[in-house]
Amino acid sequence: VLVADDLSWSPHIRAIANKARQKASWVFSVFHTRSTTTMLTLYKSMVRSLVEYCCPLWHPSKISDIQELESVQKTFISRISGMKDIHYWDQLTRLSLMSLQRRRERYILLHMWKILHGMTSNDLNIQFVSRPRLGNLAVIPSKSRTSSAANQTLFDNSFAVQGPKLWNAIPNDLNVIQDLEHFKSKLTKFLLSFPDKPPIRGYTPPNNNSLLSWRNEREFTSLLGGQNY
Repeated sequence: VLVADDLSWSPHIRAIANKARQKASWVFSVFHTRSTTTMLTLYKSMVRSLVEYCCPLWHPSKISDIQELESVQKTFISRISGMKDIHYWDQLTRLSLMSLQRRRERYILLHMWKILHGMTSNDLNIQFVSRPRLGNLAVIPSKSRTSSAANQTLFDNSFAVQGPKLWNAIPNDLNVIQDLEHFKSKLTKFLLSFPDKPPIRGYTPPNNNSLLSWRNEREFTSLLGGQNY
């Protein structure tokens, strides 16, 4: 994982996106079929994995970085038979795919669940509190009054902050689940309940497509049980 001098993840994101594009080009040169089943199998196993390794750590907040990663998936699935003239957001629905952005948030939530249940290390010392009505909530770290604006932005976009915020955005019937496979299944169903319109070049999405943004949309308040986190 590469980190720039200014502690941004942009160089790493560009590097893995280029690596994934090279792999995609190889796939298209070797396999002549463009059938949905074959192409999706190749994409998921050989291309997508390259842009998701360790993603909870470097999950980007910059729109340009999100677009850079999303363009990898957008370009690949547009080559699948019958997908060429369909808008990317509609392609995701037809192929039962999540955007890469939505998948990264899913990975963050899965990692938070593992931290809560002691299944992985908690190097950041993330804390949880149990509330009778709200279930298991994560403690969001307080802002530092002495750090610069630039450092505070980096902190706000880090896993230490985004992880707890995303965790607190899921309803209590999810955050109290004890079994990992059950949690995965219910979490996927919950995330698919929201529109998935990631930022892509040339189009203006209704918001930044994060769960944190969609949860504030009035028409989806009922999905969160009417709770204000």
